[in-house]
Amino acid sequence: SLKAQLQRRFGAAVSETDHHDLWQRATLTAALVGRDAGVVEEAGVKLGRYVESQFPDGVRVERALVSTEEVLH
Repeated sequence: SLKAQLQRRFGAAVSETDHHDLWQRATLTAALVGRDAGVVEEAGVKLGRYVESQFPDGVRVERALVSTEEVLH
């Protein structure tokens, strides 16, 4: 599954967060955590490119980089 591939290849925590009942559509959320924002950002770009490569007919990838302070407050 794509979830397992993202976990294995990128060490991402992955969850299906929407469209649970539609077999032809899914919304996955992947989280990457690290000490260096640049490294995490680069991993996010690579993860997004990988997802796009798996679905050449169309997929939407959105990324957001947030700090610990933003999450905790």
